Amino acid sequence: MKVLSLLLPVLMMSAFFVFQAPTFGEDKDKSRFEKLELFNKVLYLIESQYYRPVDTEKLIQGAIKGMMTTLDPHSSFLDKKVFSKMQEDTQGEFGGLGIEVSHKDGVIVVITPIDDTPAYKAGIKAGDKIVEIDHESTLGITLEEAVDKMRGKPGSKITVGISREGVEGIKRFTLKRKKIKVSAVKSELIQEEFAYVRLTQFQKDAGKGIAKALKALNKKAKNKKVKGIVLDLRSNPGGLLDEAVNVSSIFLKDGIVVSTEARDPKQKEIRYVKKTGYKDLETPVAVLINGASASASEIVAGALQDYKRAIIVGTQSFGKGSVQSIAKIDEEKGVKLTIAQYMTPKDRKIQAVGIKPDILVSEYEGVWVSDHEKESRFIREKDLRNHLTATIETPEEKKAREAKEKEERLQRIAEIKERRRNKGKTGDKDDKDRPEGPGEDYQVLQAVKHLKTISISKTLL
Repeated sequence: MKVLSLLLPVLMMSAFFVFQAPTFGEDKDKSRFEKLELFNKVLYLIESQYYRPVDTEKLIQGAIKGMMTTLDPHSSFLDKKVFSKMQEDTQGEFGGLGIEVSHKDGVIVVITPIDDTPAYKAGIKAGDKIVEIDHESTLGITLEEAVDKMRGKPGSKITVGISREGVEGIKRFTLKRKKIKVSAVKSELIQEEFAYVRLTQFQKDAGKGIAKALKALNKKAKNKKVKGIVLDLRSNPGGLLDEAVNVSSIFLKDGIVVSTEARDPKQKEIRYVKKTGYKDLETPVAVLINGASASASEIVAGALQDYKRAIIVGTQSFGKGSVQSIAKIDEEKGVKLTIAQYMTPKDRKIQAVGIKPDILVSEYEGVWVSDHEKESRFIREKDLRNHLTATIETPEEKKAREAKEKEERLQRIAEIKERRRNKGKTGDKDDKDRPEGPGEDYQVLQAVKHLKTISISKTLL
């Protein structure tokens, strides 16, 4: 299973470098060429005996793509079309529907819709399965082909057919593609004393945007100073590593924000807290995360958690803790390759593990909490086929882990079914029951409650 963002940059610490063939010893060269002979034989067989003429370049590129899929979900061959698209969108402006999608078991699945985009406004949700594009089945098409079909000229319309758990039949959404300027930072004052800041993605100047929002909210707050900060990173798929460092640096005085562990232990990169810029080192902070909080979101949450600078509230994050780099093969093609994995300041690995909240708060859809518990539909890194584990496993360890994960999944499914039987929940609740803003959001209110507790404790001390 591979993950690909639909017109959304989620690559972190991407680097472009010119590919140079490595040198090998004579024995290794001989072994390599002997193995490549098998490829040459199959290629010759297809070229000479397949019942129609074939495009040799297309065959070779297909073979390379297949080779990359054996590595992990984030490593891939980038042909001319994909390579050019991979070099776009880090400024936060792009065209399309505004969803991040994935490929699981032959089905295109929505990881998260981006705030204020056509998909988000139409009501497409994390976990939805895209089964039709313009009334044509997506069965059997690749992730790249599906993304290509969903992209198009701004202003043009597209109909997307969705299969949603708990809902019978196919829900069809007619969306208008548009060029979107995503506003990464949203903020407001809650209960006159608490700053709510939502970051939708780590695009350029995200750190500056949060600093600006906090300054404004402090001026508006009672007594000109907020008593707590809720940093909402839910469904934030990541973005630029530099901005993860910038955001973390607002709340930290010094130390490591994140480091990487590569194949060669000597190739360790460490990113430190920036000493300059806007700082808030005293105000209590709660960071909200969920199953679609990935990559840069997990770096920030992990750093603030390790330094005990913030309490992490919500549900376990996605678990995207690997580092990808873009190797430029020539002017038109490249390879995206996983080269390392991220470590929190205390050397905790994020990959396929995620960040576990200090305070587990489930998601709810309405103001009547006991009647509106919502099943999380998020796909996490560990659900991806061929996902990297944080450590190298023996076959026995892998078998035991997979058995445990299967048991946990079945247990969660049983619990959800039991809750639904007890509540008579058969489908989506009416949209009017859903919270309309952070002031009515159950998880936000729980975060504020814990911030109040911290504030009272500090006063007593």
